[in-house]
Amino acid sequence: MIVKLYDHTARRNALTEAAAIRAAGAAVPVPRVLGSGVISEEGATALITRDLGGRTLGAFVRSGHIPHAQAVQDLGHLLRRLHGAPVEHVVPRRPFFDSVSSLVSHCPPDLLSRIGPALAIISGTPNRAPSVWCHGDIHFDNVVLSDPHGTRYLVDFTDAAPGRREADVAHALVMTAAHTPWDRRTLIDAYRHPLDESRLSAWVVLHTVRCWMHATPGASRSLWSDRLDDLARQTPHLFRTPRRERTPR
Repeated sequence: MIVKLYDHTARRNALTEAAAIRAAGAAVPVPRVLGSGVISEEGATALITRDLGGRTLGAFVRSGHIPHAQAVQDLGHLLRRLHGAPVEHVVPRRPFFDSVSSLVSHCPPDLLSRIGPALAIISGTPNRAPSVWCHGDIHFDNVVLSDPHGTRYLVDFTDAAPGRREADVAHALVMTAAHTPWDRRTLIDAYRHPLDESRLSAWVVLHTVRCWMHATPGASRSLWSDRLDDLARQTPHLFRTPRRERTPR
């Protein structure tokens, strides 16, 4: 079994993750929840789930046993099923402020200004737009399986909450390096649900900036800088062109 502990200060905790796992379990394979509850007077919580083993979709991709395109397709299928699960409002929907608050605190002002058009599209999403169960951290290493042909189990619902489908799909595209047109099409074709392409692209920009922000200086930061530059060339309408200062003659 797997035991996961949450500090009493955590906004989401073992109880909200257990609720998310049970809701998702109606649509996708997930680890069975064996128990959850408060374990201290301060309010710390614990979640106990079945141990599915440590072999992930990412490990099989890195070893060459599963092609990258197949893994991208697998994520598309999992997201399609997850987003069809009934939305329970035990866990509150993540507000837009949560998505950008860390950027405001840690992102350089010039970069934040540069992606202003993308942020405007995301913040302009109508409140009436339907919510789906979003995993919140979808990538190859949050899918567990016993062998290349085994059942794909979705794990780690720490950040799961009702939200916008474009945010979850964009996270998958960014975290699986599915930034080429054919990889993007592979995932979206497997996903099948209708998507707002403008919002999807805006969320790709936001998630890429977040990855840049958390990357260590050097090769990793340069990688994400290059991907941002690629996005600026592919979707220039989502970026603000910096003004060049005129120098007096």
